[in-house]
This record gives sequence, C-alpha cells and structure tokens, in this order.
Amino acid sequence: MTTLSPEILTQLEGQGIELPSWAFGNSGTRFRVFATAGTPRDPFEKIADAAEVNRYTALAPSVALHIPWDKVDDYAALRRHAEDLGVQLGTINSNTFQDEDYKFGALTHHDERIRRKAIDHHLECIDIMHETGSRDLKIWLAEGSNYPGQNDMRGRQDRLQDSLQQIYARLGEEQRLVLEYKFFEPSFYHTDVPDWGTSYAQVAALGDKAMVCLDTGHHAPGTNIEFIVMQLLRLGKLGSFDFNSRFYADDDLIVGAADPFQLFRILVEVVRGGGLNNPDVAFMLDQCHNIEDKIPGQIRSVLNVQEMTARALLVDRSALDAAQQANDVLGANGILMDAFYTDVRPALAQWRESRGLPSDPMAAYAASGHLQRIADERVGGTQAGWGA
Repeated sequence: MTTLSPEILTQLEGQGIELPSWAFGNSGTRFRVFATAGTPRDPFEKIADAAEVNRYTALAPSVALHIPWDKVDDYAALRRHAEDLGVQLGTINSNTFQDEDYKFGALTHHDERIRRKAIDHHLECIDIMHETGSRDLKIWLAEGSNYPGQNDMRGRQDRLQDSLQQIYARLGEEQRLVLEYKFFEPSFYHTDVPDWGTSYAQVAALGDKAMVCLDTGHHAPGTNIEFIVMQLLRLGKLGSFDFNSRFYADDDLIVGAADPFQLFRILVEVVRGGGLNNPDVAFMLDQCHNIEDKIPGQIRSVLNVQEMTARALLVDRSALDAAQQANDVLGANGILMDAFYTDVRPALAQWRESRGLPSDPMAAYAASGHLQRIADERVGGTQAGWGA
C-alpha cells in the first residue's frame, strides 16, 4: 500500500472545500426538474445537509449561499444554526438571471433603472455578508447577446466596469469581489464575461480586493484549464474555484467524473503555484445533482478532490525539475503519470480511521439511515433554486 508522508497528511488535513447550498435542493435541466425525497424545505435544512457531508469527511467546513434563493428573515440565526452544526457560512452568490427585468442585461443594461436595480441587489448581498461573516461576494452574469449588431459590446463593458466599481466601493475591509466567467449560455453570440482574460481585465481595474473565479465547467472543449490556473496564481488573481465536471458544456456534474486526469493536472498546478491551503484561494463545489442523491453526491465530490490532491502532492518535484531541465520529455511525463496512477485510496481510508472518521464515508452514510429519516421528515421540500 502506498504510504502518505506526514508532510502530505498535514497538507491534506488543512484542506477545506466549500459546499453550495443549492446542491441539496431539487434541480434539473430545461426539460424537467426532478423531485428528490428529503429535499430541504428552507435554507436551515440545506445547512443541515451540508453539515452531514462535513461530519463524514471533515472536508467541508463552510457553505455558500445564493441570494435570493437563501433569503431568510434572520441571518444571525442562520449563522448560529450553521455554527451549532460545526460549519460556517461562506461565499454569498448574487443572482441577476431570474428576474424579468434582466432579460437584456443587468449590470451591463443600457436602462439606468434596471442597472441600478442590479447594483442595489449586490449591495444587499454585501449587507448580508456583514451578518453572516462571509468574506466573498461572487458574481456570475448571464449577460450578452444572441445576434450580431444586437448590442454595443464595448458600451456593455464600460457599463459593467462602472457597475462593478460601485459594488466594489461598498465592500468591507476584509471582503472581496470575485468575478466568475463562462464562455457561453444563455447568450450565444457574445457573453459579457466569457473568459478569464475579460474577468481579469475587469477585476484588475477594481483593485486588490477583486479576484477571478474559475469554474472548471465554463470553458470551450480542449481548453487547457491548468494553464489558466497557473497564470491566475502567477498573477495573484485566482480568488476561488468552482469545482465540477462536464462532458459537453456546463454540465455541473460531480467533480472528476468526466476527466479525473484533468482534475489531477489542475491540482498539480495548484500545488506548484502555492494555491493549496492558501486563504486567498477558496475551493468550492458548484454542482447540481439532478438524478443522484444530494448528500452522497457531495460526499463523493469532496472525496474526489481530496484523492486527486493527494496524488498531486506525490509528484516527485525534484525529479520532475531535473527531467524538465534536461529536456527529458518522456521522463518528465512519466514522473507525472506515476503520481497520477498511484492508488491513494487505501492510505486515505486508513488515515481517516486514525482521525476518528469512517474509512469509507460513502458506505458509512448509506448505512446510517439518515437519508430515509429526512425523506420521512421532510414533506414537500423544493428548496434549491435552480429550476425550482
């Protein structure tokens, strides 16, 4: 069995992966939203589900909220509820894609009334951050156009910068703005923030408290995502990850499901660039479990990230550096592949057991009966947001 050194185990012990509240509610495609037994009925029950993932894995210490999906009357009470369950409230995600006014844009809209409405929504999110203790405001914009000539693309970029400046000015001293990008959907001709370069250009103009969010499913096929990870780490502008997996577009599947090797390569660059356990680089899942059970889906997801992190930490960096310096093409590739093909699962299982955790969190949760209990207790739950 492969042995993981104390140094590697120390780094793995410090790893935390934020869970998205919306992963625990009903979601689906544009064709159908499928109901699941035990679906949370409110944000408090979403937090409880997220805490179950952390209880079995010790990998998920915080939960991201989505506004208005997770609006409550008393955020202090929600914060206490989370802390009582051993987790914290994390990133606050804004939403400017489910309001009729935003059909043709929000922060980029030429109508000042609509743009003001979108800005004010983000200012409300910052107020919520003060109550929840959250550091990051994450912005994803479903904005763009479908046809050439439909919009003035440059004018939209100018309005976006002005809107972001107003939001940025409201941030507290310890708070950050994180701008996500996505190369298409729902707009098909042009998207206002389609790539890391556009996101970087916008946040660099804002200041040190503005960063880029990289969603692993938001790239064109064939994109070298680990190169982008390297570059943003090099520039000091990688604020957060949204981990998921895709076969075709923004599938939001369990991370590592489609291409485990890609996840490994990304994490190799994270380790190389000093992004692992770096408080400035937040790890988060962004997944919607359409047909699988939600809590086990999140357990499997965080375990996949942990496993590929362990493999990335096994890369013999000295040998790799020497092979690269010697232009030993196959030797360098072989060193990387040796780490990727190493089965770390038995060592991780043994390590979990030594920490008082179940060696197999998936099996332990299945045997707990928790899923049946919440299915019996929660009747009529539809909480999640997307498609709800």
